[in-house]
Amino acid sequence: MAKQTNAASRAARRREEAAFRLLAAGVIIVIVPLVLRASPLGKAASAIVPLGLIVLVVGAFLLFVGGQRKAGRARAPAYPEYVPTLLTRLDLPEADLVAAQFERASEEAKATWRRRPTRPSSWGPGVFRVIEWRRFEAVVEVLFQQAGMETRSQSHGADGGVDIWLYSRQQPGIAVGLVQCKHWAGRSVGVEKIRELRGLMAARKVGRGIFATTSTFTADAAQFGRENGIDLLDVDRLLALIAKRTPEQQRGLLDVALEGEYWRPTCVSCGVKMVGRTPRKGGDAFWGCAKFPDCSSTLPMRAA
Repeated sequence: MAKQTNAASRAARRREEAAFRLLAAGVIIVIVPLVLRASPLGKAASAIVPLGLIVLVVGAFLLFVGGQRKAGRARAPAYPEYVPTLLTRLDLPEADLVAAQFERASEEAKATWRRRPTRPSSWGPGVFRVIEWRRFEAVVEVLFQQAGMETRSQSHGADGGVDIWLYSRQQPGIAVGLVQCKHWAGRSVGVEKIRELRGLMAARKVGRGIFATTSTFTADAAQFGRENGIDLLDVDRLLALIAKRTPEQQRGLLDVALEGEYWRPTCVSCGVKMVGRTPRKGGDAFWGCAKFPDCSSTLPMRAA
C-alpha cells in the first residue's frame, strides 16, 4: 500500500514538472517575438505566437488539474471512529477514502468487515479471542489497578517497549514494574520477547517485570522468566487472576474488555480504529488505518 502511495506521488510530481516546462516554453515562444519585433528574426517568430499561447493554456490547465487533485487529497477526511460503524449500518462503503477497495472486495470480505462477534456475557477464553489488542492492554492495566497499583500507559505511538508502567501508591513517582502485553493467537511467546523485557528492566533500572499474553509461553521463555524474576501471565493465569476478583470487579473488567467496538483493532501509530480493506491486486483482506495515506499501518485480519 505504501508503494502505491509513493508511485502516485511520483506521478503527480512528474505531471507538475511537465506543466511548468510547458508554461516556460509558452512564455518564451510568446515573449521572444515581442522583444525582437523590430528585427527580421522577431517578425519571423511572430508566426508561432499562437502556438505559444496554446502551450501556455495547456501548461496552465495541467497545473490547475494537479492543484485540484492535491487539494482533494488534503481534504480527504480522517474519519472519526463512529463513521465506519454508521456507514456499515447503512450498508454503505466505509468512506470515499476506501470506497474503491470496498467495491472491489469480495462479498466474503465485506461480510467479514461487517461481522459483529457475539458479545460474551461472562469471563472465559472467548473474551480474549474477540477483543482487539488495545482492549487487552486496558484489561491488564485495570487488573493491576485493582491490586492497588498506580499505572501509566498510552493508547498508541512509540512506547519505548513498555506497555504499562507500575507505580507504588506510597512512591507515585518511582516506577516499580514494567508490563509488556502481547495479544496473540495461534502462536506462543518465545524467549526472545522475554529477553527484550529483561533488557528494558535493566535499562530502566526497574526490578519487576511482567509479561502478559492471550496465548502461551514456550518452555525456554518460561525457564528464562523464572531465572530472571519475570512474572509470565498466559491466558490461563490471567483468567485465574480475574476469577479471584470480586463479582463487581469482574464485571468492571468485562466492561473494559467490551468497551466500544472491541472487535475492531486500533491503529498502533494513530490510536484510531482501523477499517477493512483488500489489496488492489487481490489477496486476503486486512485492516488498514483510517487515516491512509497519511498513515500506512496495517494489521492482518483474524479469521472469525
